[in-house]
Amino acid sequence: MPLILASRPNAYTGSPLDRAGHLREDAGFIAGALAHPQTLFVPVWRARNLMRGVAEGRPEAVFLAGEVAGAVRMSGGPWAFLGLKGQQAVFAVDLSEAEDPLPLLPPDLGGFTDLRTVAGLLAPEDASILAHARGLMYWRLRHRFCGVCGTACEVRGAGHVMACPGCGAQHFPRTDPAVIMLVHRGGRALLGRSHRFAATMFSTLAGFVEPGESLEEAVAREVLEETGVRIGAVQYHSSQPWPFPASIMLGFYAEALSEDITIDTTELQDARWFTPAQLRDPDAHGFALPRLDSIARRLIEDWMAAA
Repeated sequence: MPLILASRPNAYTGSPLDRAGHLREDAGFIAGALAHPQTLFVPVWRARNLMRGVAEGRPEAVFLAGEVAGAVRMSGGPWAFLGLKGQQAVFAVDLSEAEDPLPLLPPDLGGFTDLRTVAGLLAPEDASILAHARGLMYWRLRHRFCGVCGTACEVRGAGHVMACPGCGAQHFPRTDPAVIMLVHRGGRALLGRSHRFAATMFSTLAGFVEPGESLEEAVAREVLEETGVRIGAVQYHSSQPWPFPASIMLGFYAEALSEDITIDTTELQDARWFTPAQLRDPDAHGFALPRLDSIARRLIEDWMAAA
């Protein structure tokens, strides 16, 4: 199988932040950064990010500083230190307890939008920061209690550790690894249509890695379970953080050893082999490809370029 390299970075990668993990336990630094007028805050409301220009098709991430940031911080929602952007500290702050967060903000700052709907239009570095904030705040809101004994946790590490005062357990942000793979054989690619997809969309196969399983084993198992196709050589392509809600997508190409498809109807509605010509003009052939910001689309486009 010829090596297929990633043609460009995936969406939500390439963060400009230095995560500066050594500063998370520096209480003096964190207190000073929270109070500094130049510190940037990335607000999140119910898994949505603050942006302006969305209706005009020119979305722009909105970061808060100064008095506006102070008002948001005083709302009392969870927050976490994301890192340093040059000399500026950057924090995420969650406003989800507010039924309507916009009264906390000046009227010209836009509104809260699902990042996935506009990621392809945002500056790549900003999209990465917004994804980082979204993922970390999702974890904070869903890990308030100890998973071992049920005691309410205390925040440590500038928002990166939930410590249990009851049993002493420490809980850290969780990211679930998932493999996503373009299966190919004889110049054709295998794509499937999940029950969750739009009516005509076909995408690469994917699934979560199970305990005690290598990434290559997960690729082979998922493809076999969903389509009955057996897998031989597996080649890594690239990865993509996918905080929708809390995954890291690990992209691969997988060489099929068989062609007959037997669909697991609990996982897929349909699965087919596609030629490069069909993939280059999906509208003409009655189907749609996955969204532009997804690693699935990148796997398909890079395979077509190499075909």
